[in-house]
Amino acid sequence: MPLLDIRNLTIELDTPHGRVKALERVSLTLSAGEVHGLVGESGSGRSLLARAILGIPGPNWIITADRMMWDGRNLMEMSESERRALMGSDMAMIFQDPSGSMDPIQTIGSQLIEAMPREPQVPFWRRRKERTLLAQRWLHKVGIKDPKRVMASYPWETSEGECQKVMIAMALANQPRLLIADEPTNSMEPSTQAQIFRLLAQLNQLQGVTILLISHELETLAHWCNQLTVLYSGQVMESGPAAELLQEPYHPYTKALLQHMPDYAGTQPHKSLMPTLPGSAPALQHLPIGCRLGPRCPEAQRQCVRQPMLTHQKDRYYACHFPYKNETGHDDTSA
Repeated sequence: MPLLDIRNLTIELDTPHGRVKALERVSLTLSAGEVHGLVGESGSGRSLLARAILGIPGPNWIITADRMMWDGRNLMEMSESERRALMGSDMAMIFQDPSGSMDPIQTIGSQLIEAMPREPQVPFWRRRKERTLLAQRWLHKVGIKDPKRVMASYPWETSEGECQKVMIAMALANQPRLLIADEPTNSMEPSTQAQIFRLLAQLNQLQGVTILLISHELETLAHWCNQLTVLYSGQVMESGPAAELLQEPYHPYTKALLQHMPDYAGTQPHKSLMPTLPGSAPALQHLPIGCRLGPRCPEAQRQCVRQPMLTHQKDRYYACHFPYKNETGHDDTSA
């Protein structure tokens, strides 16, 4: 049984221009102990999906789904208090802006201790000291060399990398079963990015934490993730094992992403333009009918005005009327 099973999740937003579908019939399955990558452009709905899983929707959201199960329990039938309790124990999230997610007028130590679960078996006269020592141990586990200094500092006194590690420590202090990392290395230098990704990999391998890693960098996710799901403008394009998806993409969008990845071999001329997919992602108020990639898709045909259903083939999923099934041509079987 999968740890998280979502089928046909749709999120509609009430806007001044009317109701729009930010996510449309999105399906996602996470098995216990896997690292699942969620890749897509800005505005593809990755963060909306993460917030829907955690149960922190916006005031103008309308959420519907055929199935939204967590370890055999229906998330759609839980009350707000049950979802909050679940978020505080079994689920945790690392947000994009670590320093902006913390209170600038409180020390990091006080915020970390406040986020940690209480231990009733510890006598009250020892609780503060025990919680302080436990917070320092968590900071040490996530790679902070001087926990005492960091705990006494304010968020604006520490580097972005240290703030991100503090956020990871806060998320892991409750020992969650699912960790959602939304752009965990955004605007960081490469050495710090690699350090944080290694830390997440260690948490997955040593403690069995299931990780949903959200990013717009396909090559980064391909290196660290077991499974990949490709989103475009609120629709799932393709999903499957990372190695198979990169070796033989079925969807034209996935193939375009792979073809347009930066070339670090130094074969491109200096200041040459990087290849890109023509056009731009549509605004929510002007979404095309059917497959939302249609206006930009190099393989678009008349049938694409109908939204393709998510087709299952072995351990691969794709939503395309004309998927790439081999190197010699198209399989024209409609999804």
